[in-house]
Formats: sequence, structure tokens, C-alpha cells
Amino acid sequence: MDQRISLINKLEEHHNLTKSEWVDLIAQRTPQLAEALFQRAAKVRQAHYGREVYIRGLIELTNYCKQDCLYCGIRRSNKEVNRYRLSDQEVLECCKEGYELGFRTFVLQGGEDPFYTDERLIPLIKKIRYLYPQCAITLSLGERSKESYQALYEAGADRYLLRHETANHEHYGKLHLDNLTAKSRQESLWQLKEIGYEVGSGFMVGSPYQTIENLAEDMLFLKELNPQMIGIGPFIPHHATPFHHQKPGGLELTLFMIGLLRLMLPKVLLPATTSLGTIAGDGREQGILAGANVVMPNLTPSIVRKNYLLYDDKIGTSDEALDSYKVAKEAIESIGYQVVVSRGNSLNVEICGKVT
Repeated sequence: MDQRISLINKLEEHHNLTKSEWVDLIAQRTPQLAEALFQRAAKVRQAHYGREVYIRGLIELTNYCKQDCLYCGIRRSNKEVNRYRLSDQEVLECCKEGYELGFRTFVLQGGEDPFYTDERLIPLIKKIRYLYPQCAITLSLGERSKESYQALYEAGADRYLLRHETANHEHYGKLHLDNLTAKSRQESLWQLKEIGYEVGSGFMVGSPYQTIENLAEDMLFLKELNPQMIGIGPFIPHHATPFHHQKPGGLELTLFMIGLLRLMLPKVLLPATTSLGTIAGDGREQGILAGANVVMPNLTPSIVRKNYLLYDDKIGTSDEALDSYKVAKEAIESIGYQVVVSRGNSLNVEICGKVT
């Protein structure tokens, strides 16, 4: 225990560990060690963000996807999915409702849908920027060309979320088909940073074939990337994918990784993800207590929300936007934290690759 505590002390002081140290710390975790970690992580996040929790309004733009990732419920080969695309007017109505509820960040998320060319997205982004100039516009639309990222940034997008999923190239290949590579995904993240986006990355915890060494590599990659936000959540199988029989990721390990991320990058934004709330009724609250400080209530129209299922049993698919917001707000307040009306900017700001 003393050796593991010394590693946590080193992480808190120097904000990094070697690969072998990451492996030792993760592999030898105990409930007692986790509790000590969460206390440190909570103290660090309160030092930078107090007890404020930022909200992002999630708008699931489309569930069409050209990719066939082996774990994903909206993969191209899943014929059970009722496909949809929101019209521009529907997206703007979501933004209007969200703004009135207090959201100051809108996240346009979707599969890699070829329908959404730059020519279609740019007018929509410009319209949102015009109507809500004080709000942040976040995109989460998968891999695109650098030219596309640049055009969308110039149209008014501020942030881009693109999970790297796993930093290990061999492991990445076991989760995706041959047309997708870890190299391409990581290059996209570096391109987004170069353009000037606030970047979010992240990985699945407990994904098929994942090892402790893989998790250590994820931590090393994220330390190098130094993004503004990191979203992690447990792998949850979807019944209509090749991984339907795989064991889901666990709450305990996911929370432990959140605590480690908070100590490694003290100023980063860390969401308590919907997947945490799916595997445990109080999963999102536990995520906040472990060091997270963002939640993403859903603004997607309830009539289509049930069709955006990346995994089975996703919570909140029948809620209206107001209900989704109220549930999240009440849960956060129940543990002594508060939702704030704010863009919720990351304090982990970089200029020319150097932390300010």
C-alpha cells in the first residue's frame, strides 16, 4: 500500500508516471487505495473548479454512420436501427430550448454521416453562432479531413470531441475494421489542436481485448496530447454487434481512471458520462465524487432519441429535454455540487502546444 500511495504522491506532484508505474498502480488498486485517490482528486478539482459542474446540451444530429466499428450500435451493418437525421430547424429548436434551460454549450454529435458535408454544416454552425454568440459550439462527428475541420472552425465551431478509443494500434485494430487505424485517429486529434480547437479525447474502459498495459498507454498518450477535455466510460455491449457477448466494463475501474486523470491533468474537463449512469444508478454522481466536473444532459427530441443507441439500456432515452436536465441537476445537488450557467471553459489552455 505504501508503494502505491507513493505513486499517487508522485502523480499529484509531477503529473505523470512511467508506463510500468501506471501498470503497477492500476493493476494493484484496492478499495482503500481508490478512496485515497478520490479524496486527492476531489481536492484538486475543487482547487481549480470549486464545486461547479458544467453542463453541455447534447444534440444527437444523426444516427447514420458509414463506419462499421465492432462495438457500436449504430454501425453501418446494424439493420435493426431506425435511421434519422435532424433538420436544421429541429437542431435550432433544440438549441433554443437548451438556452432557455441554461445551457451555454451545444454539442452536435453524430455518426460519420456522408450527408453532412461542409456545405450542409457550415450554414447551420453560422446560424447557431449568430443566434447564440455567447455559447460554445462543440462538434463530435468523427474523422474528417483537415480541410473540413478548418472550414467548420472558421464557421464558428469552438470545440471538437474525438475519442482516441485506445492508444495501442494493435488493440485499435481489434475494435475496428481495416479502414480505420489508430494512426489516423491520433493524427486527426493533432490536426484539431493545430487548427485551434479546444479538443476532447478519451477511451473506453474494459473494451474487448483491453489490457492494463493498454490503459497505461492511454494515459501516456493523453499526457502528450494534453487535451481540454477527456471523456471516458465503461464499454457496454450492444446486442446487434459482434461484441454482444463480451463482458461490459466495470464501474470501479472507470472511477479509478477518472481519479488518475484528474491528478495527471488537474485543469482538464472530465465528464461523468451517460454510460456511467447506465451501469449504475448513481454512476454519474460517483464520477463527480471521483474527480469529474461535466455532465451532458440530452436535448435531442425524445421521438428519435431512442434510436441513438451506441450500447444497450442507455438511460434517459424517453426523457424530454427538461426532464433530462432536471434529473442531472438534482443528482448533482444531492452530493453537494451545483450546476452553473456557463460555457464551462477548460482551464487546461494551450498556446502553440505549451500549457499556459
